[in-house]
Amino acid sequence: MKLTLKGLKDTAAWEAAGIKLPAYDIEHVAEETKKAPVWVHFGAGNIFRIFIGGLADKLIQEGEMEKGITCVETFDFDVIDKIYEPYDNLVLAVTLKADGSTDKAVIGSLTEAVHAKSSDAREWARLKEIFVNPGLQMISFTITEKGYALRSADGNFFPFVQADIDNGPEKPGAAMAVVCALLYERYKACKAPLAVVSMDNCSHNGEKLQSSIVAMAQEWEKKGFVDAGFLAYLTDEKQVSFPWSMIDKITPRPADSVCEELKKAGVEDMDPVITSKKTYIAPFVNAEGPQYLVIEDKFPNGRPALEKAGVYMTDRDTVNKVERMKVTTCLNPLHTALAVYGCVLGYTLIADEMKDAELNKLVHEIGPTEGMPVVTDPGILSPVDFVDEVINVRIPNPFMPDTPQRIATDTSQKVGIRYGETIKSYVAKYGDAKKLTAIPLAIAGWCRYLLAVDDKGEKFELSADPMIPELTAAVEGIVVGKPETYTGQLKGILSNANIFGIDLYEAGIGDKVEEMFLEEIAGPGAVRAALKKYLA
Repeated sequence: MKLTLKGLKDTAAWEAAGIKLPAYDIEHVAEETKKAPVWVHFGAGNIFRIFIGGLADKLIQEGEMEKGITCVETFDFDVIDKIYEPYDNLVLAVTLKADGSTDKAVIGSLTEAVHAKSSDAREWARLKEIFVNPGLQMISFTITEKGYALRSADGNFFPFVQADIDNGPEKPGAAMAVVCALLYERYKACKAPLAVVSMDNCSHNGEKLQSSIVAMAQEWEKKGFVDAGFLAYLTDEKQVSFPWSMIDKITPRPADSVCEELKKAGVEDMDPVITSKKTYIAPFVNAEGPQYLVIEDKFPNGRPALEKAGVYMTDRDTVNKVERMKVTTCLNPLHTALAVYGCVLGYTLIADEMKDAELNKLVHEIGPTEGMPVVTDPGILSPVDFVDEVINVRIPNPFMPDTPQRIATDTSQKVGIRYGETIKSYVAKYGDAKKLTAIPLAIAGWCRYLLAVDDKGEKFELSADPMIPELTAAVEGIVVGKPETYTGQLKGILSNANIFGIDLYEAGIGDKVEEMFLEEIAGPGAVRAALKKYLA
């Protein structure tokens, strides 16, 4: 059994292996899409293949869409060469269920795969041909937040961005210049409307995407590469819209266990590859079942019936509220608490932490107990139901290979949103945040984590974080097992409104965090003892 159009013709073998095949004519859909694409997606990685590709697959299966998605890769061209082309753009989607079983299905909606490479005349001509088609309705993105960044920390353009500015729309290299150049082709050819939709997992994603594309166009206008009319076209939302969205689906890297399961079922050539750009990718994608996509309904040239595939189509304010609900209360704060305590307590799998009585209690206290009185309720999703699913279905799923060490990455950049917003809401509602216990305990856990010594007294490696040098310097001199070495070193961290969005002492909980931290450095087993005490 090969994952190719020819291989799918032996339908009985796939059926016997428990793998669902598309009920539509994949080749016909591909032909129709190539003639006049309506949906182009940039960023051909895993979450796109299983989630966005899966939405299109469902709509085609149900007769709600006649065309698939044109896939464009802007960064790692090996993905197209090694994972799309040899498998006729097919994807084997594997849903990992909490009971250990899997649902397996072939997705056939990814109808064409193109390199976004202006140096390749054939590929670049194809992209231009797609963009000048007035019937194109939307382009979407999963290129990660880094894909939108134009400037470094010093405020200057990255060298590769400056090269794109200097080279103009005929020779773009990176994603933002490529998209801006293709939008310029559309403007010159027909000025047809288009929705430009970020589906990346970052706050205000549409705004970030719009800002970068408009900035590129402004720089090109200064150099005389484009005219003022192009900028007017880009900044008129009746012509080119940039809807905001919120996406949520845990999609880990391909699991060896899934690869073995597929091989045993008789599917050939399933081994993952590591590309030259260090992408770890396979012909299959494994992910959790729960998924959420909320999109601002602003599509000036029409759109597919996305709501019929379970997408929430709404207004910008609601998208923002869903994002806030998830990031400040129902998911991300719980993940961060499990990440830092998981590292200190020696866990290597997030799911295993949910079997730990104290850590299970900790996330119940942070989300349902302390978060709910000030949660942002978006109206279209219930915060209570969302957090219940996170705690009881999503995080405990033992077949989701996610680690506390990965989630602990960049914690200094996250605590302001994940905890600071709830603390600020408590101050606004009650005058201070003294009612909180679990959130201060999570913050104390992060400070304890910064010592890079686990609860047995053994050293471990801190995850990457841009503030690590500054933070580790601040806690220097504190020795686990010698509480007397603590002489107030945390005060500079806990009072730093740039980290938490608020001075924790002014919020009434700085001293509480210090007290908890002091207990956690008493010696081996002190972290566990503090958790038991405060969660009793």
